[in-house]
Amino acid sequence: MTRLMSGVFAAVALVAGAYALTGYNSQTRLPELPLVGAASAQEAEVDTSTITEMVIGAEDAPVTLIEYASYTCPHCANFHTGVLPQLKEEYIDTGKVKLIYREVYFDRYGLWASLIARCGGPEKFFGISDLIYKGQSDWTRAGGATEVIDALRKIGGIAGLDKDRVEACLQDNTKAQTLVSWYQENAEKDEVEATPSFVLNGTKISNQSYEQFKALIDAELEG
Repeated sequence: MTRLMSGVFAAVALVAGAYALTGYNSQTRLPELPLVGAASAQEAEVDTSTITEMVIGAEDAPVTLIEYASYTCPHCANFHTGVLPQLKEEYIDTGKVKLIYREVYFDRYGLWASLIARCGGPEKFFGISDLIYKGQSDWTRAGGATEVIDALRKIGGIAGLDKDRVEACLQDNTKAQTLVSWYQENAEKDEVEATPSFVLNGTKISNQSYEQFKALIDAELEG
């Protein structure tokens, strides 16, 4: 494994390990323990304004949907491969809904995936995220940390990122620290307790079927 990972852990010290499932089948609960390093990040007054919001849809869309998701969350993968394509076709591509995607970090693997997804900038972000979610069951089970990071490198390559760029993104410890602080600020503000979670025009909602999303969005459009 490259030297980047020791740097990321020193800077971020993410809680490792699995996540606990809720009694529902559509969300994954955040760990009880906070991310180690949160206090130090706040004390250092990390400037999270440097993090780019990842957005698809018309800027002036009447409905804004914020998604909180983790790249290692199976329910999030289900949303991205099942529900999101339908929402995109009917609401996002037609200018009715603007989707803002915000990462949640359960573990180091999710952080690494985020660094890869953001490596191509806003233009490539959702395309790379799509590859990460579609291949989730493969790269998350590739083996140990070395195998997982190599699998994520390959996804970056498939997305058209050159090796040097991928390595630079993975070794950006400042970016990793800032992303974690940014996640914590957002999660606290919107009281995010599980993934995927959503905020629809300011109202927090849980993960649901496409039909349920459609009903809620249509109500916002009609209101």
